Amino acid sequence: MSDRREFRDLAAPEEARAVVESLDISPGTETVALADARDRVLAERVDAALDVPGFDRASMDGYAVRARDTFGADEATPTTLDLARTVHAGEEPCVTVEPGTAAEISTGAVMPAGADAVVVVERTAETADGVEIRTAVTPGENVMPAGADIAAGARALGPGTRVTPREIGLLSALGVEEVAVRSRPRVGIVSTGDELVRPGEPLNSAAGEIYDVNSYALAAAVEDAGGEPAVYPHAGDDFEALETLLHEAADECDLVLSSGSTSAGAVDVVYRVIEERGDLRLHGVAVKPGKPMLVGTIGESAYVGLPGYPVSALTIFRVFVAPALREAAGLPEPRTATVTGEMAVEERYAEGRLRYMPVGLVEDGAGSTLVYPVDKGSGATTSLVDADGTVAVEPGTERLPAGERVEVTLFSPDVRVPTLFGVGEDDPLWSRLLDRLDAPRYLPTGTADGRRRLRESVPDVAVVAGPEADDEPGEALGGWTREWGLAVAPDSDVSDLAALVDGAARFVNRDGGSGLRHSLDAQLTQLADERGVSPGEVTDAIDGYDLTVGASESPARTVAAGEADAGLALRTMAASLGLQFVPLGTERVRVLANPDRTGKESVERLAGLLGDLGDLAAGLDGFEV
Repeated sequence: MSDRREFRDLAAPEEARAVVESLDISPGTETVALADARDRVLAERVDAALDVPGFDRASMDGYAVRARDTFGADEATPTTLDLARTVHAGEEPCVTVEPGTAAEISTGAVMPAGADAVVVVERTAETADGVEIRTAVTPGENVMPAGADIAAGARALGPGTRVTPREIGLLSALGVEEVAVRSRPRVGIVSTGDELVRPGEPLNSAAGEIYDVNSYALAAAVEDAGGEPAVYPHAGDDFEALETLLHEAADECDLVLSSGSTSAGAVDVVYRVIEERGDLRLHGVAVKPGKPMLVGTIGESAYVGLPGYPVSALTIFRVFVAPALREAAGLPEPRTATVTGEMAVEERYAEGRLRYMPVGLVEDGAGSTLVYPVDKGSGATTSLVDADGTVAVEPGTERLPAGERVEVTLFSPDVRVPTLFGVGEDDPLWSRLLDRLDAPRYLPTGTADGRRRLRESVPDVAVVAGPEADDEPGEALGGWTREWGLAVAPDSDVSDLAALVDGAARFVNRDGGSGLRHSLDAQLTQLADERGVSPGEVTDAIDGYDLTVGASESPARTVAAGEADAGLALRTMAASLGLQFVPLGTERVRVLANPDRTGKESVERLAGLLGDLGDLAAGLDGFEV
C-alpha cells in the first residue's frame, strides 16, 4: 500500500492568510534611473531641489507691463504705452519694460525685467502710437511666478508613493535623474510533474504530457503583483533533483513558488522536501479551488506550494500570495477603475461644455468615500499627483451640490484613498512627520485655506500657524513652535523690522494665506500703531511687500540667489542656506483634526506621533517641541 498523507485539520482561509503574511519576503531598497522607475515604489521622500517653473512666466498672450502704468485704464479711457520688443516662449528676454512701455509676450514666455503683470491681448489694441491698454491690472496678474507649481524645498513625493507616469512627469520637471525605490521581491518559480513540457518543445499527448502553463502564468501574476519572477527549469518528481532545484531557488530568491506535487499522493515529493529540509507551517486550506497548499521556509527563503491545476494555482496565488507580495513591494491593493462617492463640497460650473474635473478621494469617519475637486490649473504638474481621477461634468450642469453622488474614473485601477488627508501650512517638521504615516496626502496651501477647508469638513486634519483665529475650527491634536524672522543677505543692513520699513532693501514676502505672513502683518500693524500711521503706510514703504511666493523656503532661496536683500523666513531655512537671520518672534504651529474623524485610524496614529516629536525636530534650528 502506498504511503499517502491525508489532509486532516485544514486551515481556515484567515489562518492561511496570516501564515503567508508572517513570511519575510521584504527585499530592501535600491537606486534606479528615472527611466526605469515606472511602477516602482519610492523608498525615500523626494523634495523639490528647484522652483517649477524656474522663472516668472506669462500665463496668457498679451503685453507685459508695469501694473502701476495701467491704473485707471478702462474701455472708455484707455492708456497708451510705447511698444517695446516681442518676447517669445523659449527665449531669454532682451528687453526691459521701462515706465510707460509694454512688451508683447507669448504664453509661457519669461517675464522681461521691469514688468510685473500681463494685460491679455483681448483688452488691448495696437495703434500708430503704441498699444492701447483698456483695463487695469494688479501686480502678478496673468503671471505664474517662479515656484508657483512647486517651490524649491517643498515636499514633492513621499516614501511609499508608487511611481506612475504622473509621478514620472513631476520628477522630470524637478530634474531628478534617479530615485531610491523598494527592491522588487525576487520570486523563484518551479513547476513540477513528470507530465509537464515547456511550450515550444514536442508534446506526446498519448503519454499524458501537457504543456507547462503555471510557469508562465505565475510569472506574469508575480510581475503584476510587484515581484520580479525567475522561472527555473522544469522539475520532475525525482526527490533528489527537486530538492536540489528548490534549494537553488531558495538561495537566489526571497520567495519560492512551486506548483504541483502538493497533494497527499505517494509521488508528491515536495511535501517531503519541505518537511525534511525546511520548516513546514501549513499544509491544506479550506478553500475551493486550491485545497492542497503548502506554506513554510527553505533556509532563509519563504516558500509557498501551489496546486498543480492552473485555475487553482492562480486562485490561491491571487487570494493569499499576491497581497503579501504587494505588501513587500509597497504596492496598494488593486481596486476597480471607477468608484462612487459623495461630493464633499459644492462645485459650481457655468460653461456649456463637457468637463473632466480632477478630484481627490478621502474617507470620512464612517468609512464613506468623499470626493473633492482638485484644480491648480492646467499647467500645474502637481495636480496629477494630488488628484485620484476625474468626474465627467456634463454640459448644462450648473453645480454639483455637496452630498451628491458622483462616479469617479480613476487614473489607474490601483489608485487608493489616502490614509490621511491634510491641508494647510508648509512646514519642515510637518513634512518629516508625514514620512511616519502610511500613504498620506497633504496640500500645502496655507493656514487660511486649511482653516476654510476644515470648516467645510473636507480634510482629516489642517495644519495652521501664526496668530490663533477667534473661531479656530477642529480639535487640537498637538503642535510645536518655530522661530521666524528675516533671512537677509550677508551685505544687507537690515537689522530689524524698522530698518526694513525705513530702508531701501528689496524684500520678498509670503502669500497672504500663510501663517508666517499673518505673524509678519501683526508686527507691522503694531509698528504702525507705535508710529501713529495706518498699516497701509507701513507696508507701502517696504519695497517688495506685495512680491509673494507660495512655499515657506522660497523667500530665503530668493535672497540666497541674490534676487532680494531680505525675505520672510524661518530660522532653520536661513541657517541651511548660509544666510544671516533677524529674529522677529516665534509662532505656534497647530495640527487640528476634523471633529468627525478623531477616531479614524490614521488620525489616531498621527495623534500618537505628535506626542513625541523630539527626534523629528533634530537639526531644525529654532524649533521647539
